Amino acid sequence: MAQRIIAAKGSRPAPPEPGGASPPKPAAAAEVRHLRVAEDGEGQRLDNYLVKVLKGAPKTLVYRIIRSGEVRVNKSRAAADTRLAIGDDVRVPPLRLAEPDVQKQAAVPAREFTVLLEDEHLIAIDKPAGVAVHGGSGVSFGVIEQLRRARPAAKFLELVHRLDKETSGLLLIAKKRSALTALQEQFRSRETGKTYAALVTGSWPASLKLIDQALHKYLNAEGERRVRAVAADHEEAKRSISQVRIVRSFEGYTLLDVTIKTGRTHQIRVHLASAGHPIVGDDKYGDFNLNKQLARGEGLAGARFDRMFLHARRLAFDHPASGERIVLEAPLPAECAKLLSRLGEPH
Repeated sequence: MAQRIIAAKGSRPAPPEPGGASPPKPAAAAEVRHLRVAEDGEGQRLDNYLVKVLKGAPKTLVYRIIRSGEVRVNKSRAAADTRLAIGDDVRVPPLRLAEPDVQKQAAVPAREFTVLLEDEHLIAIDKPAGVAVHGGSGVSFGVIEQLRRARPAAKFLELVHRLDKETSGLLLIAKKRSALTALQEQFRSRETGKTYAALVTGSWPASLKLIDQALHKYLNAEGERRVRAVAADHEEAKRSISQVRIVRSFEGYTLLDVTIKTGRTHQIRVHLASAGHPIVGDDKYGDFNLNKQLARGEGLAGARFDRMFLHARRLAFDHPASGERIVLEAPLPAECAKLLSRLGEPH
């Protein structure tokens, strides 16, 4: 656990460190530090910036030293939500921090993913199913940690948005702070076009083209995150809107294009399941018996399918630097295309 150390009387602050923060010094040499905000910290909140640069510092400690006034920005007290600018001088009091877990960091395998677009501002990749976008909640690492490991020279790599671990498809990663904030603002203001391919059970009614169903996020008895459809006047309801279009009908299944107008957790999965047509392979809201049969290869001439059929296939956004409208497409993964081919065969 991190602990504060009282600075020795008469100690002088170190000069600002150019280009950002250096790793925390050993406890015996702890002293006042002055960090100069580089490009990767521009526009970031003070609390988030400190959590990032003070490796091993608990958030409780970060907030405590900010509230006490021991953290100064350009020699003045600052609040946790103070936005930083390039060149700002951030004073940090002496801290004894836990050494970074080198073994844990070394366990993250370097990995590149299929790149659909890349320039100096962003990367668009085709994320495979079964890979989390980031570590946490029982997951040691995800796309962003593996990509950082594969690109040690990259100064800035941050997720613009999220995809469920079980979902494949288009994922944006920012290479600059300015690109991150611009793109995230587009997602917040619903200026992005996000369309998913989803295979559901049963025959989807042609008249059902819009789902405007409020959702509520909660934890189940095992402490796992879940979402359910609720009435609009529920005290914790979040309005959620999905547009649905039938792409192809099969015997017992329907392939849909779902365009989301809001970005709620598990939105598509719960909207489709609440309409009586869960996504094939969904292990949280789906038809569990059918999922097991498909995973064993029963019922479709031995074809096995053991993932969720939800794929972020299309994404449209304005480029954060040029303003050009970018439209990206990610082809269906081979296992999804194979399942559709089998469904289209005579039975």
